[in-house]
Amino acid sequence: MHRPADLPFDNSYARLSPAFYDVVDPSPLPDPYLVAFNPDAAALLELDPTEASIAELLRYLSGAGRLPGSEPIAQVYAGHQFGVWVPRLGDGRAILLGEVRNGRGESWDLHLKGAGQTRYSRHGDGRSVLRSAIREYLASEAIHGLGIPTTRALAVVGSDQPVQRESVETAATLLRLAPSHVRFGSFQYFASLGATDRVLELADYVIGRHFAELAGAPDRYRAWFGEVCRRSARLMAQWMAAGFAHGVMNTDNMSVLGLTLDYGPYGFLDDYDAGFICNHTDTEGRYAFAQQPGVGMWNCARFGEALLSLIDVEEAQQELESYWPAFMAEYARLMRAKLGLLTEREEDAALLRDLLALLQAERLDYARTFRALGEFTTTDAAPAMAHQTAALGGWAGRYAVRLSAEGSLDSERAERMRQVNPKYVLRNWIAQEAIERAQERDFALIDQLRRLFAAPYDEHPGMERFAEPPTAEDREIAVSCSS
Repeated sequence: MHRPADLPFDNSYARLSPAFYDVVDPSPLPDPYLVAFNPDAAALLELDPTEASIAELLRYLSGAGRLPGSEPIAQVYAGHQFGVWVPRLGDGRAILLGEVRNGRGESWDLHLKGAGQTRYSRHGDGRSVLRSAIREYLASEAIHGLGIPTTRALAVVGSDQPVQRESVETAATLLRLAPSHVRFGSFQYFASLGATDRVLELADYVIGRHFAELAGAPDRYRAWFGEVCRRSARLMAQWMAAGFAHGVMNTDNMSVLGLTLDYGPYGFLDDYDAGFICNHTDTEGRYAFAQQPGVGMWNCARFGEALLSLIDVEEAQQELESYWPAFMAEYARLMRAKLGLLTEREEDAALLRDLLALLQAERLDYARTFRALGEFTTTDAAPAMAHQTAALGGWAGRYAVRLSAEGSLDSERAERMRQVNPKYVLRNWIAQEAIERAQERDFALIDQLRRLFAAPYDEHPGMERFAEPPTAEDREIAVSCSS
């Protein structure tokens, strides 16, 4: 195990041309205190999780000192924000401290959010607030617990330094981990400048480090673009199956590795609503829940345009067209599993479509309904679902016929469904309770929730209230781009 001062850094991104970043150190937070530490994420770095090591880490994560071996930089990128082109963005409140290589040969970016101003801050203060740091800490671990590719969260450090958002809040930093923080917008920035040599340099870097099976192949750029499209499509399918809405699917928030990146005003469905808008800043609903797959495709198209100095336009279009088949195949696979179906049949799409329509019409909770379906019995279908709604009872008859057609055994199916339909999802009311306690310097719930959402399919006796839907008052919780 490594102490923080002994982490084995391998700062490959800092070896790229200086055009890709600006060298900058974090700005210190006054009187920092530890809010949360994640031993599961620490294990990725082979970081010693003892109290002495955590106390040492606090100094570095508050910006009071530079981690030995790190080379802090702010990455530059551009992007389409809510569909509007912004020619230069970049890490305006986050700093890539460096990359740590563990004993398994994995390389992890250490990315410190809320680290202070950089040249890309665009008149912002470069800070995160405690509220948003806790939301990302919990969300990235909850998404990981669901088996969805994501950045990870190592620690949150707080301070009483005031930060002005929609109201005055207190500052915090979040250290997150990912194999890479390169985005679609990283390529868009250089393509928009006509810097095709930099597009080539970055593409070779990403392929060499993260798509090594393609390195050296004559059609590697085309094959790589196609793989990014398909990874993105599968990620969208996983979000949809989980009932997760990202909230800000700008091209600068799209990972070239197909990871869930940049948690802001996210939300999990309570009552099923295809038009659910989790971000009250999104007044036109561009990133509403059901819009996500289409936005993912649109973003991939913009990414492909940035690569046209490397790929023929017709070949790029052919690869882009692999997006929808990849999405549909993954979504169908995931939803069959959520319904406990072992085989694929033509009528499955209509069965699922009609179930979602019923959920919307009857305002049924998404996660709780699918969890309850695990207790469905083919021998007594209608009474088994009577506690949900009479309308769903009618659909249940069709479901029973479909299950019987493949010889489904209720007990075996129930066990399978418990493993893919979570009992616990990170609803906004849960995150808000953790935030409010943390603002009173009570951080115990944050760690309880981290452990809960690491195993969301299990029962967790004593934690049942976190499986409950929101109250009428909790439904009024609003999140925005400041979240």
